[in-house]
Amino acid sequence: MSPKLRWFRRAALVATLLCAIVVVVGAWVRLTNAGLGCPDWPGCYGQVHPSQVAEIAGNVGAYQKALNEMVHRYIVGALGLFILGLAAFSVWNRRDPAQPRVLPLLIVALVVLQALLGMWTVTLLLKPLIVTLHLLGGLATLSLLWWLALSPERRELKAAERPVRNLAIAAMAVVTLQVSLGGWTSTNYAAAACADFPACHGQWWPDMDFANAFVLWRGLGIDYEGGVLNAPARVAIHYSHRLGAYLTALVLLLLVVGVWRRGQTMFTRAAGTAVLAALILQILIGMNLIWQGWPLWLGTLHNAGAASVVLAMVALLRFLAPRPEGGNIRVRPR
Repeated sequence: MSPKLRWFRRAALVATLLCAIVVVVGAWVRLTNAGLGCPDWPGCYGQVHPSQVAEIAGNVGAYQKALNEMVHRYIVGALGLFILGLAAFSVWNRRDPAQPRVLPLLIVALVVLQALLGMWTVTLLLKPLIVTLHLLGGLATLSLLWWLALSPERRELKAAERPVRNLAIAAMAVVTLQVSLGGWTSTNYAAAACADFPACHGQWWPDMDFANAFVLWRGLGIDYEGGVLNAPARVAIHYSHRLGAYLTALVLLLLVVGVWRRGQTMFTRAAGTAVLAALILQILIGMNLIWQGWPLWLGTLHNAGAASVVLAMVALLRFLAPRPEGGNIRVRPR
């Protein structure tokens, strides 16, 4: 690896850490009901600095929500500049055959889309579909930056690993679906719909309204702060997310066993172990989140746990799809 490319990957790692902070702070903003803390965009009450908002917001609670939202926007702005720098560096270093060129530009486009989703989150009054897409866009940005930061192994993919790679791709799809369900649960204020675990309201199949639970678009002009669904619909969303967690855990456990049995390198097996550790941590957080009555810090940590599962899966996929720097590979049977 050339020195320039080494610095590029280090910068991508810094951007990954900054993006992780953005994801966690975004969860904090959502869980503190500060999504509409600033009624306009990109400013806040027409201002650009928190100290200017205090008198305009009218009360301490409104000011605190505005401050939460503005801090999030500041960090996002810093991340956007960092990503633009990565894209500019990739163009400048384009003669290096190992330099990623398309992916940095794709991340820039994704950040532009994220900015639009952030604006629509405010202007469309926390519409669940928009907020969920905004969450998924943030995790997608985090994943792509992490992919850039990881250096691929210089080896050919062994035939024994191909079934594991295919299972990892399928598992990533399951994780994406589960994260989407988690976002839908949060944006519809359904996290507290079931106050017990593993049952819900003392039942294994509680009263649920699936017909209203997953309506993606309900028109314009509706203020979704606090949620608009009835209790059975919120239970349906919550319980679907809970059932999805069982499926995700089963698929990831099968994947980890496959990686331990067929993984050909230390990096691959370490990534598989990281997936297992992130999965166990997320399960423990999820259970305690219910048992302890949804404390804010645990809710935020639950979002961070989801990001850790995604990052571990991206690392595993990266090491299961290695590319020697500067060329292509051919799969050679063992």
